Amino acid sequence: MAKGSADATDRELRIATGAGTVTGLLHRPAGARWLLVLAHGAGAGIRHRFFEVLVPLLGARGMATLRYQFPYLEGGRRRPDPPPVAHRAVRDAVTAAAEHAGDLPLLAGGKSFGGRMTSQTQAEAPLPGVRGLVFLGFPLHAAGKPDDRRAEHLARVEIPMLFVQGTRDTLAFLDQLRPVVTALGARGALTVIEGGDHSFAVPKSAGRSAEEVLGEVADAVARWAEVVTA
Repeated sequence: MAKGSADATDRELRIATGAGTVTGLLHRPAGARWLLVLAHGAGAGIRHRFFEVLVPLLGARGMATLRYQFPYLEGGRRRPDPPPVAHRAVRDAVTAAAEHAGDLPLLAGGKSFGGRMTSQTQAEAPLPGVRGLVFLGFPLHAAGKPDDRRAEHLARVEIPMLFVQGTRDTLAFLDQLRPVVTALGARGALTVIEGGDHSFAVPKSAGRSAEEVLGEVADAVARWAEVVTA
């Protein structure tokens, strides 16, 4: 288990969405400076080891988090929700986060599918109070099939966006993603995790643990948050 603040508080929340009530997990370290609303990827929920390691690492850097389930996983289904259902869940989770944020600046995003659903929601209509979006492995295209159509909606997102991407991510080849981020101008930022795959796992030969690599991810998110909320 990753080390976080010994003074952090953890709460389980129930978040009402248009497709039923879902689980939220709020982690708030002492001296929190931001609150990041985090959605999960398509195949794993909020208690996956990825989040269990990453969340306390973010907390140690002053980042409170609210991670939440999409309705399909909450209901035990494997097929992801259609976009309108997912978008409603994103919006309702941000609303719930705002009730617990106090004066903390709000950020939103997530892992893979969760990050893309968040950006689509923001593109449709701004998420109230959200200052920037964080993508942890943006799924730009199907595995090994370069394409950038999934990024078209990003042009309608008018707040800062951080893309954290591994060099071995087959769902976002860097030669496809870099032009997308460049086209966003000052709104786009890219942090590359050397050797990381879509979940930032690196080869054993790299000699780095999952906690060390996700520490790099947490560092990138905190540095970027410092800038966009200044």
